[in-house]
Amino acid sequence: MPELSQDAERGRADQPFGWAEVTGPSMVPTLYHGDLLVVWHRGRIRPGDVVVLRHPFQQDLLVVKRAAEKREGGWWVLGDNAYAGGDSTDYGVVPDELILGKVRLRYRPRKPGQRSPFALARWALSAVRPVLADRSASKRLRAR
Repeated sequence: MPELSQDAERGRADQPFGWAEVTGPSMVPTLYHGDLLVVWHRGRIRPGDVVVLRHPFQQDLLVVKRAAEKREGGWWVLGDNAYAGGDSTDYGVVPDELILGKVRLRYRPRKPGQRSPFALARWALSAVRPVLADRSASKRLRAR
């Protein structure tokens, strides 16, 4: 389950944006360990959005998941990596008040081994990407 840095919440009340760092494999291939995220604390959550939330049973732990479906009592959230676990299939519906914001951008830091001009150019072209909503999330939900 990806744990996020607590800095994601710092200044949440007074600033519309924050940042978080991903640890863990549950959102692969969308997000990888070490990715830095720009989190928008305002705005409406829609099915398919990648969101930052408080873990329902361990509220000091922040996680990132995909909001798959709005249900009675909150959001059903899923990781993009079905084999990693740690989503609503384990802890059920996440109440709205535990959703902190939606992820807008992803920055993937350069790996130490990326030294060739080709590798650096490839990294530069893909380092910063928007994190888009996956509208097929409800299809994956029905498949589980």
